[in-house]
Amino acid sequence: MKLKTAAVLTALLGSSLPALSLAHDIAPFTVLSTTIDAQAKGRTVPDFSLQERSGKNITLADLRGKVWIADFVYTSCTDTCPFQTADMARLQDRWRDESDLRLVSFSVDPEHDTPKVLSRYANRFKADPSRWLFLTGNRAAVSHLVEDGFHLAVTPALKGTNNAGVILHSPRFVLIDRQGRIHGYYDNRDPKAMQRLHSDVAALVENK
Repeated sequence: MKLKTAAVLTALLGSSLPALSLAHDIAPFTVLSTTIDAQAKGRTVPDFSLQERSGKNITLADLRGKVWIADFVYTSCTDTCPFQTADMARLQDRWRDESDLRLVSFSVDPEHDTPKVLSRYANRFKADPSRWLFLTGNRAAVSHLVEDGFHLAVTPALKGTNNAGVILHSPRFVLIDRQGRIHGYYDNRDPKAMQRLHSDVAALVENK
């Protein structure tokens, strides 16, 4: 399912963003409840090939057999991204002894977020390169993966507005099981959703 036009997105998010109203989800991608709906649960992430901050190409096959948490950020974001990444850092610390868990941050600004830029950003949050991946690549490939693979929203804000340079995107975390299936979506602004994420991670890592 494709996004509507950027104008519709901006209208939906509201002209008073000023920081995108914390990057609200955009219809028809919105999952309003704190639990994933029946249709979304079990959806398989499509294959992808993106470049990690180390320079290595990462595909879905590299994550097979692992439980992983995905989020979508960009390094120049001053709104929800720093909070998302701080939450990912807390997840890294909470699950530091779980070898079967991976964290994967996808850049939604791939032209700017080169591996070198992502590496600097990751270092700010003490991201363990063996457990927390930062991926970038071709914009079309990234957009396709986010929209058609994870069924979340991403689009640049309209040019000529006060939000020029801003990228509208979802702040939700996505939990993926060992078979590459989406287990659930979790709004990092919702403490109950994040508690549920911890519970769901515990259940998946125990299910080997």
